Amino acid sequence: MGVVAADKAKKPDELPNRKLNIEAFWMGAFEITHDIFDVFFRDENTSVGSEVDAVTRPTPQYIDLSWGMGKSGGYPVNSMSQDAALMFCRWLYKKTGVFYRLPNEAEWEYACRAGSTAIYPFGDNPKELGKYAWYKSNSKNKYQKVGQKQPNAWGLYDMLGNVSEWTLDQYDEKYLEKQADGGEPVVIPPGKRYPRSVRGGSFHDDADQLRSSSRQHSAADWNKRDPQIPRSRWWLTDAMFVGFRVIRPLKQPTAEEAEAFYNRYLKEN
Repeated sequence: MGVVAADKAKKPDELPNRKLNIEAFWMGAFEITHDIFDVFFRDENTSVGSEVDAVTRPTPQYIDLSWGMGKSGGYPVNSMSQDAALMFCRWLYKKTGVFYRLPNEAEWEYACRAGSTAIYPFGDNPKELGKYAWYKSNSKNKYQKVGQKQPNAWGLYDMLGNVSEWTLDQYDEKYLEKQADGGEPVVIPPGKRYPRSVRGGSFHDDADQLRSSSRQHSAADWNKRDPQIPRSRWWLTDAMFVGFRVIRPLKQPTAEEAEAFYNRYLKEN
């Protein structure tokens, strides 16, 4: 994990390079789409209730947060807060009995690289990026339907570009300094609403922001136009470039452990 030596675009928060041990997991081949999220959005069996055994239903969108870029037919869901992404995971767990969550930063980068130690999963040449990603040079400033570009070596589509993807971690510029070489990832749980970590870059980012090691983070101005008081924990009016994908750990937690996890990450802060 971290920037490779040959990368001239490296940033301080991508150093030092670390080798970490992570437990096995499955990852969604695609970013979660509007079509899938809409099943959650419209589920009449979700409701506001106790924090122990209920799933909060998404608040109505007061404006079109797709901004005319597309919804049904395979477009990635966007303008998501990290809370919204985790609430979807919790709802999916309630529906299926299978534990899903967001990847932590180490898991995300491991999946993105797909065994590669190059700048990008496919190599070091940014001129090849258009085969694998929607980004500033080819997106026409909007996200596109998932799965149209070539996948990485492990069959994961749009790991780079299209929409940026939430991870579990609170963003910390010294994240890699806090990781023990050869150890398990130290996940930095959210302690405040901003900044939180997103990875992969998006349709409006340049090629250097789509490097496997590139790290971005949320900011308060992602939701500066939200008229709701308190500000919505679901939607980010000025972050139309943010979405997510989910993972399923091979080692599943107990029901008690799963509830403790969701309650920890979804508590108000």
